[in-house]
Amino acid sequence: MKKRSLAGNVGVGVFVIVLVFTVVAFCSPSWLVSDYRITGAKMERLGLWTHCFRSLRDPSNSGVGLFFVGCRWVYDPFTYGYDKIRVFILPPFMIATQFFYTVSFLLVLIAFVQILLFFLCCGPDQGKYTLLISLIGYVLLVAGIFGGIGVIIFACLANGEGWMPDHQNTFLGWSFGLAVVGSFAAVIDSILFLTEAKIQKKKSGNIKDSQTQFSMEESKA
Repeated sequence: MKKRSLAGNVGVGVFVIVLVFTVVAFCSPSWLVSDYRITGAKMERLGLWTHCFRSLRDPSNSGVGLFFVGCRWVYDPFTYGYDKIRVFILPPFMIATQFFYTVSFLLVLIAFVQILLFFLCCGPDQGKYTLLISLIGYVLLVAGIFGGIGVIIFACLANGEGWMPDHQNTFLGWSFGLAVVGSFAAVIDSILFLTEAKIQKKKSGNIKDSQTQFSMEESKA
């Protein structure tokens, strides 16, 4: 019996896209970017975990006259005054985006380990082979759903009025695009692996039926 069908082989190939796009989107700081043609923009770009400002005035209106410049981790504990604007930097919708996309990211990593087992170690002769493929499919399905929820929340609320300054001159960046494609590809990949599981289950059943029929004919002889 062939180790993998076409659905399984394509599923492995599509997963490479899911893994690369999800990891890059998770780590890169270009979910929301400022129009590069606007020289006076206060924000340059931001991601899930990093914000880059050109000259952001302290939004808390503390009267100190602080300006934040450069790229920093959103939980930076060293920059003076940064902790006081964290509520501004991380509104509830941003925390929700971080949560959903982090869960998606972790599930993709779990699927990566499972696919290594599927691709390199396991075969149809092993009892849990079909179960492993099904688990990959379901893990990727949940990863795609959680990632999709995260990008929908971000798309609906990140570029609206009331959060980052100059919102009319900002737009969703390439990191966000990778996140969208990665989440959609994860759902497609889950369908491929669930199809592969069904095919392998059917093949296994056909082999068992053939062996049973052969045994019956041999006993009669």
